[in-house]
Amino acid sequence: MPIVALNGINLSYQVDGEGDLVVMLMGTGSPGRVWRAHQVPALKAAGFRVATVDNRGIPPTDECASGIAIEDMIGDTVALIESLGGRAHLVGTSMGARVTQEVALARPDLVSKAVMLATAGRNDHLQSALSRGERALHDQGIKLPGEYFAAVTAVLNLSPATLRDPSAARDWLDLLELNGSTVGKGVRAQMGMNETESRLDAYRGIKVPCLVVGFADDRVLPTYLAREVADAIPGARYAEVADAGHFGYLEQPKAVNRLLVDFLKAPVRHGS
Repeated sequence: MPIVALNGINLSYQVDGEGDLVVMLMGTGSPGRVWRAHQVPALKAAGFRVATVDNRGIPPTDECASGIAIEDMIGDTVALIESLGGRAHLVGTSMGARVTQEVALARPDLVSKAVMLATAGRNDHLQSALSRGERALHDQGIKLPGEYFAAVTAVLNLSPATLRDPSAARDWLDLLELNGSTVGKGVRAQMGMNETESRLDAYRGIKVPCLVVGFADDRVLPTYLAREVADAIPGARYAEVADAGHFGYLEQPKAVNRLLVDFLKAPVRHGS
């Protein structure tokens, strides 16, 4: 993966395929390679050039442990798009979706279409409490028992449909326990972005074609928060994926990929 100096940091990314550029932004704590399990192959097969990014905070991109603001990630994304040709579709999930929304608002000249998965335009009480709790665990040096951390993470991020399957549940629990609750200084810096004031009024100024995707069983960012974003953005389309939690792009990749390809391939209607 190339590492380039952009927007004042060393940024790691990878590009695959040929065609119109799609830049994909991951959520808190996740590297860009997560997209490569399902979404990159589907978009590449559909004729797109796909860039996946390790956001600041995720090595080998600079960790920026002194603090990360959403403005930093907006600048990183803008600089990457410009370096790769000057215009792109944007796809983001969770924190990456928030960045996608802000780039679409600030730099519509660089964004052809935008897709936001598992997104929100504001925090409600539950999201704020979860965010404060995650930061407190790290700051107090608390390491959760691996099995317990895996179980809680699974309940928060996966659909009951996934967890009803004994084989899938075991595989997910093993993976999550292996990852563990300890996070690096860069991910802790990303966590500081999770508290935000409502941006819904600002999103009424987004002019690029947008698709907002909610995951029906998402407990981290429930679908009502995604619907609010779609309602705020003029002309935005909303779609919902069944039997999917916050990790819906991994749980229901066929449904998610179909939505992505159909939306990105569709001609832009006049006035959209």
